[in-house]
Amino acid sequence: MERYLVRRLLQVIPVLIIITMVVFFLVNVAGDPTVNLLPLDATPEDRERLREAMGLNRPLYIQYFDFIKNVLRGDFGDSYRFNQPALDLALARIPVSVQLAGVSLLFAILFAIPMGILSAQFSGTPFDLLISGLSVLGRAMPSFWVGILLILLFSVNLRILPVSGSGTPAHIILPAATLAVQTAAPIIPLIRSNMLSIMHEDYIRTARSKGLRESFVICIHAFKNALVPVVTIVALQIPGLVGGALIVETVFAWPGLGQFLIQAINNRDMSIVQVCIFLISIITLIANLIADLVYCLIDPRIKYQ
Repeated sequence: MERYLVRRLLQVIPVLIIITMVVFFLVNVAGDPTVNLLPLDATPEDRERLREAMGLNRPLYIQYFDFIKNVLRGDFGDSYRFNQPALDLALARIPVSVQLAGVSLLFAILFAIPMGILSAQFSGTPFDLLISGLSVLGRAMPSFWVGILLILLFSVNLRILPVSGSGTPAHIILPAATLAVQTAAPIIPLIRSNMLSIMHEDYIRTARSKGLRESFVICIHAFKNALVPVVTIVALQIPGLVGGALIVETVFAWPGLGQFLIQAINNRDMSIVQVCIFLISIITLIANLIADLVYCLIDPRIKYQ
């Protein structure tokens, strides 16, 4: 396992290099940063002096290597707007975003697993058609639209949940449910199809012939073997959770990394944009690595290669 882990970590290195290149060139695509740092009546000479002081007049490859050296030290520069280290500002938002993503994933799993199992058990019935239709609908609706519908229902009409903000457990329910809809949608049909194929295996018929309860056969024997692909798609949903949070956190004014990134883009605060994208990429890489390791714990037949 140690060799496998080392090999996977080595595979992360070229991905990190590509990420740093994308993050670095964001500044150049966004235009001249001195526009945000100097007043509108600044002279061209003032702008040129600031560019020289910031090292922006040097060749691009030298700027990139300086950027890499700063990143290795944990230095992404200071925020233009807050005049504070960008990394510190972004790190303060991560626990809030992780909390939202974790609750959303929990909601999605708690809903998708029983719905997928029941849909397979009652295959071809109206219940199966209903769950399949809801799954397709969940994938088709954009997250901001789902959020607006939930706000209209639970906040405006029923008035039982807060519209936006944070601070209490009630505040996280609507944004987490919004993210959970699109997370659960692809998991349900996967569980259904895996369960349908496994239920006809010989070892399932053997378990039934021993007189075991149907619920025990389904939950222990069948679902355990159907779980590996589920872990795969759950891991693939994590980038979607992060990406969906960019919109959902804005809709519900949830003070996480996604909302912070959107605000930084609007303010053209490129230091914040750089560090947010870098951290989101790191979180995604870590999630995929953990998923690879979980595969082997769930199914011992999978070898560390």
